[in-house]
Amino acid sequence: MLEYLPFEVLLEILHRLPVKSLIQFRCVSKSYNSLITSPAFINSSFTRSHSDSNKLIVRYLDVKPQVERYKLIYEDNDNSDSSSSEQIQDLEFPLRSSSRDYFQSVGSSSEQIQDLEFPLRRSSRDYFQLVGSANGLFCLHEGNRFILWNPCIRKFITLPNPSVPGLFPCYLALAFGFDLRTDDYKVVRIAYQSINIRYEGAKPPLVEVFSVREGSWRITSGGDSYPPKITISNWPHQAASLNGAVYFSANDWGEAQSSVVLSFDLGDEVFRMISLPNGKFKLDGKFKLDAHICTSVFKGLLSLICYEHPYMGNYYTCSVKCCSVWVMKEYGVVDSWTKQFTIDLNMQYWKVLGFLKNDHVLVQKIQTHGSMLLSYDPESQQVKNLGFYRSTCYSYADNYVRNLTLLDKPNDVVSKRKVSKKRKCR
Repeated sequence: MLEYLPFEVLLEILHRLPVKSLIQFRCVSKSYNSLITSPAFINSSFTRSHSDSNKLIVRYLDVKPQVERYKLIYEDNDNSDSSSSEQIQDLEFPLRSSSRDYFQSVGSSSEQIQDLEFPLRRSSRDYFQLVGSANGLFCLHEGNRFILWNPCIRKFITLPNPSVPGLFPCYLALAFGFDLRTDDYKVVRIAYQSINIRYEGAKPPLVEVFSVREGSWRITSGGDSYPPKITISNWPHQAASLNGAVYFSANDWGEAQSSVVLSFDLGDEVFRMISLPNGKFKLDGKFKLDAHICTSVFKGLLSLICYEHPYMGNYYTCSVKCCSVWVMKEYGVVDSWTKQFTIDLNMQYWKVLGFLKNDHVLVQKIQTHGSMLLSYDPESQQVKNLGFYRSTCYSYADNYVRNLTLLDKPNDVVSKRKVSKKRKCR
């Protein structure tokens, strides 16, 4: 009977199906498989679902047993009992090896995703490091091994090893984002020499980009546009991804002697430096070097999460005094930086994880034996407890959206295609 349906009607039906049904429909025929895995259908499905997303996916690390876990937070929930399973769902990420097909090893429900199992084993005792996320896809790495994971379709791919070795004295900075020009997801790997960069500068870094569409790493000419005497901050946070570029918090060790934002355009592969708000606060009317600043996205705009720490004697403590959120309302215009609000919580150690659609802020309260997940309303300054979990490490949050990217990829190493010729850090 489907043969007599107009193609537009068939597309509408498929777009309304849950993800599990779409995966099953790929087995109906070659034409169905080709349609569902086509870039046009994947892009259309993502565009439809992106505006309807009402969930955050939160990553945290469980110490005993040593596993990575993910929770789904429903943003539109207003009930006082925030810890119920209807509002917070667990997505386990045990990182255990498995020979079974990934789609058969996970929960059967597409609406309530539980016990997601990532069938890979770490080669060391440490957790995977999170490079970042974009449109619901996560990029993690361990040494030279990079992994892209799509929790929506419960699928991962392992990338080929990079062509540039990360050996001393090279320092590596990583990012993950979406290239709007080519509809392609890219991993950015920057290798530069950090020795004496504060005083003498350094040679241009080697910039390597992995393209999911091409399936290989490529050394770019991006290092030629890298500003001199700039270092990317290495305190634990991820580069933000927005409008086809990735954004790092960085330090300018030249005449400015201040913190800055360094962007890398995934399309033209060029670095650009963005100054921070002038005359607002910090030392001498500018953000001092090594300021604790995170790049983020707030309401579709580039934003800064700026932490202030109590001052005691000749040093700043590790605890957080308060945090301000700034947004750049007109891209590239320094004067358009606008302070949205300040978060001042009566606690020592905490971190902003993300922003909800109702403008509330997701906050992690860090404690000795675990952490607490909180929702903060900047307008009323009310704090709401979303539940307790055992992680003592920094967590991460991103929008959970329906995205079919990687559906057409095998669930192992993405390819064994040739990669660029190996070169050493110059």
